[in-house]
Amino acid sequence: MSIKEEALQAHRVGHGKLEIATKMPLNNKHDLELAYTPGVAEPCKEIAKDKEKAYEYTIKGNTVAIVTNGTAVLGLGNIGPVGGLPVIEGKALLLKEFGNVNAFPICIDSLDPDEIVRTIQVIAPGFGGIHLEDIKAPECFYIEDKLKETLSIPVYHDDQHGTAVAVLAGLYNAMKIVDKSLDSIRIVINGAGASGIAVAKLMLAAGARHIVLCDINGAISESAG
Repeated sequence: MSIKEEALQAHRVGHGKLEIATKMPLNNKHDLELAYTPGVAEPCKEIAKDKEKAYEYTIKGNTVAIVTNGTAVLGLGNIGPVGGLPVIEGKALLLKEFGNVNAFPICIDSLDPDEIVRTIQVIAPGFGGIHLEDIKAPECFYIEDKLKETLSIPVYHDDQHGTAVAVLAGLYNAMKIVDKSLDSIRIVINGAGASGIAVAKLMLAAGARHIVLCDINGAISESAG
């Protein structure tokens, strides 16, 4: 069986990679009174008085929303929000297994960046952070900036920040091996999408000084037509 066939079977058998599990028992009337009515009213009242209490009494503080509209999925391009669902399911699996962070995959069926921003804004109260995934450039930059301006929780774009951090870590290791510094080397980045631009920005912030960023037409410069 090929890896492609095995992957399809694994996803089919489990109907995806995620499920919701409970933290409190529900075996008798007392358990029900604690988890739901009447006991649930007490944390509700505390949170109503102080919204920060949500981090103490709910899953908010350890839960992120992984959001995509499926316009830039892996090497597949624009395959739509439902087509991108297995990827963000997988990312939720990684966050849970490696970081014990709860994550919900959320697919938004829209190409309108303002509609995407507004959708995320109205669901944000239930989450401790927003993880953007597989949203094409340049819309992803606008969406991230608007969310950072308006939300009080962290906003992270995996294609930008995740890639940039990994690339810089690898480059730091390479510099140790060849005994060079970032400001002394010449760097070429092949691709000027969300990832490429984010990598260039982080490298500049880290001290790199000689970077050539290329798109489909070649090296980008002020004089490029």
